[in-house]
Amino acid sequence: MAILVAREDQLDQYLMEHPEYLMEQPVESFTFDPANPQVLGPHLCAAAAEVPLSEDGELSADIFGPTARAGVDALTDAGMLRRRPRGWFWTERYRAADLADLRSSGGQRISLVEQGTGRVVGTVEAHTAPSTAHEGAVYLHQGDVWTVTDLDLDAAVAQVRAKDPGYTTNARSLSEVTILDEREHATLGRAALTFGAIEVNTQVVSYLARSTDSGAVLGETPLDLPMQTHRTEAVWWTIEDDVLKSLEISDPAGAAHAAEHASIGLLPLVAICDRWDIGGLSTLRHPQTGTLTVFVYDGRAGGAGIAHAGFTHAHRWLDLTRDRITRCDCSVGCPACVQSPKCGNQNHPLDKAGALTLVELLVGPPGPARA
Repeated sequence: MAILVAREDQLDQYLMEHPEYLMEQPVESFTFDPANPQVLGPHLCAAAAEVPLSEDGELSADIFGPTARAGVDALTDAGMLRRRPRGWFWTERYRAADLADLRSSGGQRISLVEQGTGRVVGTVEAHTAPSTAHEGAVYLHQGDVWTVTDLDLDAAVAQVRAKDPGYTTNARSLSEVTILDEREHATLGRAALTFGAIEVNTQVVSYLARSTDSGAVLGETPLDLPMQTHRTEAVWWTIEDDVLKSLEISDPAGAAHAAEHASIGLLPLVAICDRWDIGGLSTLRHPQTGTLTVFVYDGRAGGAGIAHAGFTHAHRWLDLTRDRITRCDCSVGCPACVQSPKCGNQNHPLDKAGALTLVELLVGPPGPARA
């Protein structure tokens, strides 16, 4: 049985606290949205390369879903499929199966090429390259330490050399979220819960070097990298100003940030996904909602069903989040509760106590202790 958790160090503790989880969860469960164009398009092309797609056969809703015909029309307009009396055929010279990446759905990958030899030592996904393979980044690959000397996003190549400089690097980024479409609404406690489509703009602006021995910050280096934009799906909750004021939280921004991290860390227990497939953003006053807003979104373009699972099972998800914060023994927040390994703001600001207050606003205080 495969069980995916937010961080590996949570697995043993969580299973001791929630033995019923083993009885509830299916074997090798996973989440994805088959109507996602990023998923549907490549699979329609691969199917057409094997057998012509017909309206009364492969394009029936039972096989590829109700959006298949619209997908085929789009692929035909793009010249990737061609219609003939027998159905739609694959027209390109390359293999249609290569459009579907079994390792990820992140599209083109960036090759890590050893400087001097030209040997490819690994790959990273294009959307993560600015934060993990930028110039100056220290990259750990199969136990070896590499330093990135150059990143060329257009050529999809990052040049690296085998060198351990004695420090690690952490990218800093700026992000903003634009709401494109609100599809479902619900009330959760004293907050409003929404599921819909968003656009995420992220730019890596610098990186910090931290001593491998002490963890002390050695310096910050600015970076000049392009803005990355992708559209995806998100679940978000909003809290009105009068309600927020009544909570008397000393650092509302830090509380929202910590609640965002904690909820992202526990979403894999509901959606059954990888922690790194999820992104988030919290803001004290989002320009579109006008209130404190916490977004949790699918990291893949178009969405993969993860955020929708969070919306559908919101009470259970945030109940687990509250329990995680409550049961953690730390005083101000740690990697097991409200700190995130991928935070673009270096886990600042964070307010663990305020985060617990916010989450309890949504799902209430904890009930009686489990036997």
